[in-house]
Amino acid sequence: MLLYHYFDKKTGPFRNLSDLSEEEARKVLLTIKSEKPETMCAKRQDSYIADRRRFEEILRNEFLKKGGIIERKAPHYLVVGECPWLQSWFEDCDHIVIDTDDLDLRTVSFTYGDSHPTFSDRVNDGKEYRKKIYTYDEIIGVIGRYGLPQDWNPDGKYGPERYVEAHVWSDRGIFSSGCTS
Repeated sequence: MLLYHYFDKKTGPFRNLSDLSEEEARKVLLTIKSEKPETMCAKRQDSYIADRRRFEEILRNEFLKKGGIIERKAPHYLVVGECPWLQSWFEDCDHIVIDTDDLDLRTVSFTYGDSHPTFSDRVNDGKEYRKKIYTYDEIIGVIGRYGLPQDWNPDGKYGPERYVEAHVWSDRGIFSSGCTS
């Protein structure tokens, strides 16, 4: 399975707001909003940092319940397969591709769709993959049933899921794999 990480070339890959203090993260978000107002990242709500940390806590706890291994406080975020829509999130977008063969899959969790709407109280459509986190073997089954969201919902017309999100809870394989861009 190929995982894609999209990022702005000016800032580089694997720059995670959750690795910063709340104050530092808020300053970065404000800078993005003022310097790159047309990007998707600039359109995030004021509660984004707090929401993100709350959802990451859910991800962490649910993955631990499944026996996942957590080596980082916050995961590195990637998506399963190529997702052209994510290119619109950044002013000067690039991406890195990592093969799951280069990762310890015990450190990787998945949500079918972005983790924010997956665990949001505002999304209550009864779909089986809401409020759930998956291991590698489990997400293979979900993708087998539904396909990749970027194939059947590229414009978001059918719901909030636009990709399968991968959460890598380790630096191993991220900085040492044979990443390609």
